[in-house]
Amino acid sequence: MKKGSLILLVVLGLLLVGGCMTCNVQKSLVTLDENAKSKWGEVQNQYQRRADLIPNLVNTVKGAANFEQKTLTDVINARAKATSIQVNPENLTPEKLKEFQQAQGELSQALGRLMVVTENYPQLRATEAFRDLQVQLEGTENRITVARKNFNDAVQGYNTQLRVFPNNIFAGMMGFQRKGMFEADQNAQKAPQVQF
Repeated sequence: MKKGSLILLVVLGLLLVGGCMTCNVQKSLVTLDENAKSKWGEVQNQYQRRADLIPNLVNTVKGAANFEQKTLTDVINARAKATSIQVNPENLTPEKLKEFQQAQGELSQALGRLMVVTENYPQLRATEAFRDLQVQLEGTENRITVARKNFNDAVQGYNTQLRVFPNNIFAGMMGFQRKGMFEADQNAQKAPQVQF
């Protein structure tokens, strides 16, 4: 009887230790997962801020210059595409992030072309409304960069916890999956050409 009681106590002790480890793993992964989701929300918030500024910029440009319609149309279409792609924070896969990032990259390129073309319109650059919008867009681009960095830091912390022992044993069983990160646009690899 003593031997049976001892085995039962050992088994119960192992179950208790295993249960505590599982609870700790789950708690830390849930905390890191929620942090990554929060950081993703801030990324989306900053992209939305940029999308909200674009109609004002386009209207200011339209009103102040006889502007190239194709450039404005490209910006409007890129904005529509970028705002139509939504990534659920519950499903931050690398594929979904790449699709989202590609649409945002197209919008960035269209805005860049718009800013380059506006250089040909000194009266437009001189208007206070255009200058204010340009400063706001520049600030928003900086905020987007910071938000993406914070998101990548949060995802790195989550993914690291997912892969370390003993978390790697329990994480898959509890439904935790690796999250994707923002990566540099492939066009960012090429240095821009400046010609005078």
